Amino acid sequence: MTVLFSYIFLGISLSAPVGPINAAQLDRGARHGFMHAWVLGLGAMFADLVYMLLIYFGIAHFLSTPFMQAFLWSFGSFILIYTGVETLLKYKRDITNASLAESKMHRSFITGFLMALSNPLNILFWLGIYGSVLTSAVKHTDMAHVLLYSSGIFIGILIWDVVMAGMASRFHRRNNETILRWISVISGISLIGFGLYFANEAIRYIFF
Repeated sequence: MTVLFSYIFLGISLSAPVGPINAAQLDRGARHGFMHAWVLGLGAMFADLVYMLLIYFGIAHFLSTPFMQAFLWSFGSFILIYTGVETLLKYKRDITNASLAESKMHRSFITGFLMALSNPLNILFWLGIYGSVLTSAVKHTDMAHVLLYSSGIFIGILIWDVVMAGMASRFHRRNNETILRWISVISGISLIGFGLYFANEAIRYIFF
């Protein structure tokens, strides 16, 4: 049981650092409430599941090729910059009266999924940390425990998802227009910043 809790803590630790998913959750939760922030996190977690399965079936090495790295950095840059610009454009709108089209739940899920799926840093985690965990677990225990420990990581990610959604929804409940606008600005700039970093990495893979 202690080992399982250590893997849950690993999942929380990996989700907690500030990144594009957390920035997007904060903005989405402040605008539309707990469920939208939570569903965005679920979309990201589903992308993590895709990578975990690729590692598990031994085909993720394809993602580490220079061509795929360049493609993922480029695609990730586009997704983040597009989302960041869209977030900033909402700054001048009436946030408390967000349109129905903006608040559809499936858009939150798709945003989280695409942001996590196109993030090469996720690949580095799943290839590096989870790959090592999987290799070590297979050597020292049976497959049932491997699945249990993998589930522990996802439980940790899910716990952090709930925590972030709860934090973001507090701003939504306060319904303070000024605070919500500042959250949009900070989140948008953060997303564009991550997008520019991804673009720089893409250029490095393509031209150097």
